[in-house]
Amino acid sequence: MSQINVDTIKSRTGGAPTLSQGVVVSAAATFNNNVSIAGTLTYEDVTNVDAIGIITARSGIVISGAGLTVTGISTFANDVRFRGGVIENVSAATTYNSGSVLVLELDVRNSTVYTYTIPTGANIGIVSFKNMPADTQNGTTITLISTQNAAGTGNTTAATGIGTNCTVIPFAAGAALAGISTRGLVGSATTVTLSTTGADRDFTSFFIHYTGGTNTSASSYQVYVTKNGGFRQGSVGV
Repeated sequence: MSQINVDTIKSRTGGAPTLSQGVVVSAAATFNNNVSIAGTLTYEDVTNVDAIGIITARSGIVISGAGLTVTGISTFANDVRFRGGVIENVSAATTYNSGSVLVLELDVRNSTVYTYTIPTGANIGIVSFKNMPADTQNGTTITLISTQNAAGTGNTTAATGIGTNCTVIPFAAGAALAGISTRGLVGSATTVTLSTTGADRDFTSFFIHYTGGTNTSASSYQVYVTKNGGFRQGSVGV
């Protein structure tokens, strides 16, 4: 076996040479410019893969550590199974005033469960669902864990019930659209009211359904509201 030691290999015209029989590199290699591969690239033990376009894995993907972080909307054509269960993000709800009305804002893209403690002398006037996906028909469930104020006065009447007034802020084509005012669909045509006992916890579930219609039309969004409430520590057990 012979050995050739050279500094530069060029074709006779001065460009890159064509290696018709392939190249075997048994040591580390450094490429200072782009590398184009017309055939199949097979590799093992790679630290990072940074791809701008689409990555297609024909035989599955195995992640042995560090987990998987996905930013953006993910589409799964078949069943998705989780062996270790599903952990939902819990965040503190944010509020702001719209005139004299207190708005409770729940960001659909950030969390699925929100917590909120109702201040004394205040009612949630509007529940706002920010960044509701509206590119294709879908549904999102948001759970609100609210803690009643010490006086037991927050959102306790039908007129101030949770879901009486809602705002949906659609998110489509990578941007938020103008907010849409609507109201929740509540069982028996009533509203969801909270416990009148101070410090009680109420679990209010919202299911926001985008029907796939015009994403700037209120009729394309349906907000369903249900509640399990009046939870407090029991006297039996631990």
